[in-house]
Amino acid sequence: MAASKGKDYFGLSWIVSLILCIIPITSWVLGFITRFKEGHWVCALVRLIFGWNIIWILDIICMIFSHHIFKLF
Repeated sequence: MAASKGKDYFGLSWIVSLILCIIPITSWVLGFITRFKEGHWVCALVRLIFGWNIIWILDIICMIFSHHIFKLF
């Protein structure tokens, strides 16, 4: 089987990740937890502070076009 592309939120499929990304609260919480789990402490703090507005819109746009949530680095 081919490797599945675009699994960001804990290995979930792209369509489930997109649905979770559209909901503001889940996008904010799961984005923070995902970056914290990856060891990106600064990105996790930026998501915690700005994740409910600016990062949320960027997450939706990136998820639709690149199948990944927005990554600072």
